[in-house]
Amino acid sequence: MEEAETCASTRELGGSLPVENVQQLAAASHNFKDIPNRYIRPELHNHVVVDESLQIPVIDMTKLCSDEQSKGCHHHQELEKLHQACKHWGFFQLVNHGAARVIEEMKVVSEEFFKLPLQEKMKCGQLPNNIEGYGQAFVVSEDQKLDWGDMLFLMSLPVSLRNMRFWPNSPPHFRTTLHNYSKELHKIAMRLFSMMAINLGIEPQKLTSAYEDCNQGIRMNYYPPCVHADKVIGLTPHSDATGLTLLIQINQVQGLQIKKDAKWVPIQPISGAIIVNIGDILEVMDCLRSQINSIMSNGEYCSIEHRAVVNFEKERLSVAAFHNPNMTTNIGPLPDLVKTSGEKYKRLSHQEYIKLVVASKLDGKSLLDHMKITH
Repeated sequence: MEEAETCASTRELGGSLPVENVQQLAAASHNFKDIPNRYIRPELHNHVVVDESLQIPVIDMTKLCSDEQSKGCHHHQELEKLHQACKHWGFFQLVNHGAARVIEEMKVVSEEFFKLPLQEKMKCGQLPNNIEGYGQAFVVSEDQKLDWGDMLFLMSLPVSLRNMRFWPNSPPHFRTTLHNYSKELHKIAMRLFSMMAINLGIEPQKLTSAYEDCNQGIRMNYYPPCVHADKVIGLTPHSDATGLTLLIQINQVQGLQIKKDAKWVPIQPISGAIIVNIGDILEVMDCLRSQINSIMSNGEYCSIEHRAVVNFEKERLSVAAFHNPNMTTNIGPLPDLVKTSGEKYKRLSHQEYIKLVVASKLDGKSLLDHMKITH
């Protein structure tokens, strides 16, 4: 009964207002005046410093999960690299993760989906007051500036929350591929949560227990090219309102950038790597499962502002898997870490937190500002 109520509640968390399809708009736009004013955002490009000399850390999953006796000091060295990446970057590229086959299959069906005629894609179109489907996310007002991109967002875990009305029947292998991809990335996320817990000095089970039956959402992104790419933005600067995000780049068109020391750092994706980033929940959350306090970092690990820029000539595609704790959790500081550092954030029920996320437009790290305790 509780599971059914949880499933129903996800249908009532809010949604995004319908907007024009950007892929279709891009195909018809041949000059600047054809681009609607809502997409023109030069303020996001003015006085911006881009530093291409920096690169995010690379973490080797084989070394990270190696047995200490068989791999010597590699395990501890990689754990320390992971800890420093989470503390000082909030982003890293994960290699040797063991998911190459499902990733390649996911790339294929994602590309095939976005190549479908608009009428076919709209069979999965968003509905009012629902966060899933094909369209755009975080559009909360009729006069809001818009991103130059489309997306298909699906709830993939737990299986009981899947709404197959939004899962495409075409391409033919889409559903099976997404199912396999969802399971494999959840396994990788669980390994990472376990290693992060070790680095934070917490028993791994205290963190991983909240994510064993986690809420996983998968978002497929399509950013069309634009001849005025310096006047539009693919994805507004923001930090992810999740625990952990695992992203794959489908093609080799660069576009993802992170904000580091007031500069934008372009991420040059390594072939086959998964790009991992810390979300807001991992910064603020206190997992409360079955009335047992668990842990999150209370600011030890920080979510990082990032954005997606648009290419002048080529489309860019990516797939992001967002991992959140189950719906029975509370979002707030971790008791284990508050003892030493003091409480920095408020506590909300998970449902209240998601409603806050869905009702907010992307705007840097403003979501965390709502959660901070001011003294």
